[in-house]
Amino acid sequence: MIDIKIVKDKKEVAEEAFKVMKPYLQPGKVLGLATGSSPLGIYELMIKDHKENGTSYKDILTFNLDEYVGLPITHRESYYRFMHDNLFNYIDIPEENIHVPSGIGEDLDAQCEAYEKMLDEHPVDIQLLGLGSDGHIGFNEPGTPFDQGTHVGDLTESTIRDNQRFFNDLGETTPTRACTMGPASIMKSKKILLVAYGANKAEAVKGMLEGPVTEDCPASILQRHADVTVILDEEAASLLTK
Repeated sequence: MIDIKIVKDKKEVAEEAFKVMKPYLQPGKVLGLATGSSPLGIYELMIKDHKENGTSYKDILTFNLDEYVGLPITHRESYYRFMHDNLFNYIDIPEENIHVPSGIGEDLDAQCEAYEKMLDEHPVDIQLLGLGSDGHIGFNEPGTPFDQGTHVGDLTESTIRDNQRFFNDLGETTPTRACTMGPASIMKSKKILLVAYGANKAEAVKGMLEGPVTEDCPASILQRHADVTVILDEEAASLLTK
């Protein structure tokens, strides 16, 4: 079942999403986290809540969706670094409780299998997702099999193009592959929270919520999950008919 909430703008998206996240910010919970611009407002509110209300992350585990292949954790654009710069450095979570897939190593497939095993051992209580303009969740591009677990995937030209802005000023080539939780990994989460804002997400939102369940729109698989909350701004929801 998908519960859809439409609010005015991205600030309200973050505020509503934090309300959904807040009950899970307690000892023993397992959080599935995402990178990119979509969750930044939520992370700001989590930091504010930690500082003002003393919400502790000492006994919370986190598992991130994905990481670029070829980027060490020290790289400015690695998702490991992103998470520390935008959340982990400002809360009291121990480093050993943080899990981000590694894109470095001789046997990435084995590392992906090990990550999936950890997800099985520590089921995610709430998985936070953004939405790609082509309907991808995590780095599961259109065509990714729905039964795929954590894996190494090739990025589409549109995703590479979207990410180029982060690497051009470094004079580096944009990564073309990523280690990512698969659709099957994401669907094992007990609850899913997806946020999207902006007119550029409207087509993907419509496909996710009103289109057929198809691997051409990876996010459409969420229609089969028992507990999903989708929070949209008016622009992202502009093509919905219901």
